[in-house]
Amino acid sequence: MQDLYTLLERSVAQLGYELVDLEMSNRGKLLRLFIDKPDGVNIDDCVLVSNQLSNLLAVEHDIDYDRLEVSSPGIDRVLKKESDFLRFVGEKAQVKLRVLVENRKNFLGILRGLEQGELLIECDGVVHKVALTNIDKARLHPDL
Repeated sequence: MQDLYTLLERSVAQLGYELVDLEMSNRGKLLRLFIDKPDGVNIDDCVLVSNQLSNLLAVEHDIDYDRLEVSSPGIDRVLKKESDFLRFVGEKAQVKLRVLVENRKNFLGILRGLEQGELLIECDGVVHKVALTNIDKARLHPDL
């Protein structure tokens, strides 16, 4: 899976996009990619990346899949990499932890940055520090 992620990430980056996430389902027969770029992603971007990756994966004979889906990460974009947390400083996010911190596993607040491998997230006026390695899932939380 890591080799596939690396291959797709490199290919998507060459087209000027960021690979946000990769999901495999239906026993690996469905590949679902989420891509982004600074000014957002539209349907033409998804078509371009889909066509390019379809050609690439046709050459890579050891990758067995039936369907490829490419889409934007949406307004509740997943946050995985350090660069994601830095890019969205000042935005509201939902962070779920693997292990309790300050007697809780869920934080909903404003991203305030990173400090020595820890995420700073402000909830109700208090800034909490959470180790990046302790984050199970993190997503932007749009105010609708």
